[in-house]
Amino acid sequence: MSHRTRYVWLVSAVAALGGLLFGYDWVVIGGAKPFYEAYFQPGSEAQVGWANSCALLGCLVGSIACGALSDRLGRKRLMIASGFLFVVSSIYTGWAQQFPAFVSWRIVGGVAIGMASNLSPMYIAEISPAPWRGRLVSLNQLAIVVGILAAQIVNWSIAQTVPDGASAETIRLSWNGQLGWRWMFSAVVIPAIIFTIASYFIPESPRWLMTRGRERAARDVLTRIGGAWYAGAEMEAIERALRAEQAVGKSSWGELLRPGVRRVVLVGMALAVLQQWTGINTLFNYAAEVYQKAGYGANDIFLNITITGVINVVFTALAMLLVDRIGRRPLMLFGCVGIGVSHLLCAWAYHAQWQGTAVLLLTLSAIACYALTLAPVVWVLIAEIFPNRVRSQGVSAAVSALWIASFALTYTFPFLNAKLGTGGTFTGYGVICLLGCLLVAFFVPETKGRTLEQIGSDIAEGERA
Repeated sequence: MSHRTRYVWLVSAVAALGGLLFGYDWVVIGGAKPFYEAYFQPGSEAQVGWANSCALLGCLVGSIACGALSDRLGRKRLMIASGFLFVVSSIYTGWAQQFPAFVSWRIVGGVAIGMASNLSPMYIAEISPAPWRGRLVSLNQLAIVVGILAAQIVNWSIAQTVPDGASAETIRLSWNGQLGWRWMFSAVVIPAIIFTIASYFIPESPRWLMTRGRERAARDVLTRIGGAWYAGAEMEAIERALRAEQAVGKSSWGELLRPGVRRVVLVGMALAVLQQWTGINTLFNYAAEVYQKAGYGANDIFLNITITGVINVVFTALAMLLVDRIGRRPLMLFGCVGIGVSHLLCAWAYHAQWQGTAVLLLTLSAIACYALTLAPVVWVLIAEIFPNRVRSQGVSAAVSALWIASFALTYTFPFLNAKLGTGGTFTGYGVICLLGCLLVAFFVPETKGRTLEQIGSDIAEGERA
């Protein structure tokens, strides 16, 4: 590996730390749920759903705010700000004494997640050479699933002392019910501090620098990434794209409604919703309920959750090897079919009252298909498909749709599970996945190996058509 290649991977890895914090903070709630619920004693299903999904409201706020702020302040400054929010929110969530304070700090943590979910893939896409962009943006997804696995391991390590069949009062009075869940939330402070400090030392996005007229700084960054020849070619392509964009007009949210751009925005938002409504995140946020109904006890549930995290990491790493070789569309089509079939078979397993291993294997199959396909590839596509002048707004719109869909998924699962049963709920998710094949087949472009400026020129042609 050359010096320049190492540099690109190092800078991308620092940005991807935002994904690791995103993954940890997003999933830690699932393992802490039995303990903070015993401590705070929420009085209704609505409060249970709100506690588990309130962070997603913050995610939406953070994502929307990033659209304007990342254009005004740059990608780097906002990554530093998101790291600071992760530090503060994890401490105050973990040591909240009252339920309203717990919810409020979870929302602040959600703002940090929303910012990181916008910034990390967008920043990596903007510094990456086209042939590596898929795997480098997928590095962010790998960091997310490593964060998820870290949360699951921490949760399992802390929670494994709980005896099967323990009452809510026994849990409340235990060390886990009083202190253990607090350390689950607080454990992310150290990587959050590392991310905040490391973000000071990475360069600003060269494409953002060019939009601010800072050509020399942009050339310096591009030279470090690929050498003088690469910097010259990229500068020329970016300048051409900027001239074309300036002819259209100033960047604004209204630009997203222009005919060619509007179509891409709708595709990006639809992909974001599809990624969430595959239902996979219920296997992380409500894993205890899913596996309890399959006949598993408390300690086995936490072991199963950790196994899902390992599968998630392994298949995400495999996706990094395939996304720039096979392409985005084939992986997405495979994922929709694989997840859909796995969910429908899992629904049948619940209907037939199969217990234990059958349900575990089918949920692992769905997670493996998701980690290999929709989980990383949707983030890659969202970071790629928008023209430079509206990328921050386009990514913000798509990621905001993702968080709205995630909130709806997380908030409604307890109600759907109670009304339809786990089998009926997963039947619905399976049907959505299979319908997603139509979205991918008819509307999703293949972006493998193309520069961001080439992709943007296709959008410009669509606007002129």
